[in-house]
Amino acid sequence: VQLVESGGGLVQAGGSLRLSCIASGRTFNRPPMGWFRQTPGKDREFVAAISGGGGRASYSDSAKGRFTISRDNANDTVYLQMNSLRPEDTAVYYCAERSTAISGDYYIRDIEYEHWGQGTQVTVSS
Repeated sequence: VQLVESGGGLVQAGGSLRLSCIASGRTFNRPPMGWFRQTPGKDREFVAAISGGGGRASYSDSAKGRFTISRDNANDTVYLQMNSLRPEDTAVYYCAERSTAISGDYYIRDIEYEHWGQGTQVTVSS
């Protein structure tokens, strides 16, 4: 499985970005997906997760109300719409895929995901 993120960049506080993650080489259709982020010297942090069908989602407290995770299963793509960005959102953002045929759940721990993208940098200036 290959995951390729895009859409990161530099944005001012209060601005928006939309991250995309395109998957290829999948074993399972519609696997649960997640977004995580990491800053230097810190552990990877959960941001958002979505079930295989897209009907269930979960967000970190920091992301709730500002970020929206969604997916387009026809195009094997998952998105993270980020609004009202803050300097503390600055990080490398990673998408992740759990290789399972059970797609009705979402997963919020990084150890529950087997596949990861290379990450995309998001920088929010104050």
